[in-house]
Amino acid sequence: MPVVRRTRAVRRTRAARLALAVPLLAVALAGCGIRATEVPTDFGPAPSRVPCALTGPDITTQSSRGILVQVFLLCSSQLAPVDRTVRIEAGPAETDRVRAAQALLDELSEPPSDAEKQANYTTGVPQGLTVSGPNSGDPDDTLRLSTPPARLPSYARAQIICTFSDSEAASDDGTVTLGGPGTDVPRRYECTEEVRSRPGTETPPSTEAEGT
Repeated sequence: MPVVRRTRAVRRTRAARLALAVPLLAVALAGCGIRATEVPTDFGPAPSRVPCALTGPDITTQSSRGILVQVFLLCSSQLAPVDRTVRIEAGPAETDRVRAAQALLDELSEPPSDAEKQANYTTGVPQGLTVSGPNSGDPDDTLRLSTPPARLPSYARAQIICTFSDSEAASDDGTVTLGGPGTDVPRRYECTEEVRSRPGTETPPSTEAEGT
């Protein structure tokens, strides 16, 4: 019995100390400008320190090294436009769209620069991807990739479609007509706000392209 009484006495002492500590802690927090709370509070994730923005390039200097273009890279799981410069070799006018598309593909597959990496930019477009013109019977604005668009990772497909749609590679209506290396029927793809916001889950709208 004496042991039981001592145990109960210890518990009562600990409870009393805890009861005294709670208001003292509240006073201490209030003195520091922090409001005490009795329940856990979820303030959501910490704000991101990644700006997903780069300082604009010196266009005069950049243009001396090539043509200023815009490509879409990945940042915070979204598509973000980035200025690049490319060199496009001279050639027949009918191949302008193909040469422009290949130059953009090459830029998309290049590893981001040091400044882009610091801003958390990445790319999902694989290196070695090539593009060619239409097959016989395809619409004139068809671009055929060495990998079928449907087999590309969703991020890569979105990057390519949105980059092409705002360039010389696009069709007159701003869509992008893409096919694979075989005889599959090409499709016209659109770059929408939903695709730019959720390139990993949002499938670019597309329709079957009618041949000539």
